[in-house]
Amino acid sequence: MNVLILFESVEGQTQKIATFVADEVSKLGHTSTLANAEETAAVTFDSVDAVILAAPVHQRRHPRKFEALLAGFVGNLAQCRTMLLSISLSAAFPDGLEEAGEYVTEMLMRTRLKPDKTLLVAGAVRTSQYDYFATQVIRHVVMRGREYDASAGEHEFTDWGAISDGVRAFLNARV
Repeated sequence: MNVLILFESVEGQTQKIATFVADEVSKLGHTSTLANAEETAAVTFDSVDAVILAAPVHQRRHPRKFEALLAGFVGNLAQCRTMLLSISLSAAFPDGLEEAGEYVTEMLMRTRLKPDKTLLVAGAVRTSQYDYFATQVIRHVVMRGREYDASAGEHEFTDWGAISDGVRAFLNARV
């Protein structure tokens, strides 16, 4: 099976996740093509059997350019089995899962995308990527009331086993 992995990354965690997914696809005996949505000229759906999409959530939504790309490719995506990985800090906490799901619902309404499977993926705190304002938003808004030590710096919440299991289930599902 030929699998296209189309992603957009803001701080690097989604790219790390997309690369991990490509490795998982290969381990399962399939061919993977990794494509950064920022380089849309390289995106082709020729001979693609399945697509795995991955994008982060910042300020309550996925990147606008990524959403525009999906809306533009919605016809192509409808011809393939499609999985969406939505990466957010909200997905890292049980009390944030509903909100993380809302981010996906809103994006699907805007793009008209209808993925066969959706996986809410916990992201990471990348303090080296943040300015003062972003650091304060993370500390006092996003992570408020949650178990996280802001003085600890970088922290990855991503559950790699859950991603591996989700990708395997998606690729092994019968159409």
